[in-house]
Amino acid sequence: MAIDSLLLTCARLCTFAGDSHLTNASSFFFERDSRLFLVTSRHVMRDEASGHHPDRIEVDLHVDPDNVAQFVPFSIPLYRDGASLWRQGVDAAGGVDVAVIEIDRAALPPSCAYCAFTPSHMVDPGEDIDIGASVLIVGFPLGFYDTLHHMPVARQAAIASAFGLRFQGQGYFLTDARTHRGASGAPVAMRVAGSGADKLPWRLLGVHSSRLDVSARDLNQDEALGLNCTWYADILMTLTEA
Repeated sequence: MAIDSLLLTCARLCTFAGDSHLTNASSFFFERDSRLFLVTSRHVMRDEASGHHPDRIEVDLHVDPDNVAQFVPFSIPLYRDGASLWRQGVDAAGGVDVAVIEIDRAALPPSCAYCAFTPSHMVDPGEDIDIGASVLIVGFPLGFYDTLHHMPVARQAAIASAFGLRFQGQGYFLTDARTHRGASGAPVAMRVAGSGADKLPWRLLGVHSSRLDVSARDLNQDEALGLNCTWYADILMTLTEA
């Protein structure tokens, strides 16, 4: 059976300190000028607030295009000679919760099966995207996934703030969706109408970061907002420059 290529853009990500497994997260592949990158949230790579300091990450790679149950874990160091190997960015409002790390193609298994977003898949923040438009957040919430085929799951979401505007001055927009820990770093994508012949008929709007909460919420009386922060995808063009 045919597998939607959107699922093959994503990889389950685990963080490690030495041999100790720390956390689970989501990630996806991005290709630019023949270079391959893994994209996730910056706080997955390092988070001072929680004392999260991994020294490597590991992703699951499919290695048989005809049998998605075949996979291998692929380890990526986060430091070399004490210097971080990932790239993160800042903008006028401060840090951006997106990080990329380049993957050495020569180190990949020869039969590695994946799909990657490219700059041509990105949605410019200036484009007209309707409020309430349907999108998908594809990842590994709470580390949950198809353990046989090592495939992510997709959550339905809707655009919840004016697309193109920096919500409260930050470099993200909001989605309305039920999300969980472990979805950090997931792509937020929209299907392209009438493009079934394309290998990857999806457009990349941004990178899911975290749930949004309000400090005044009464934990006993008020439910969570159910809103999430998605950083605009155009930051990837800055982070993947040669």
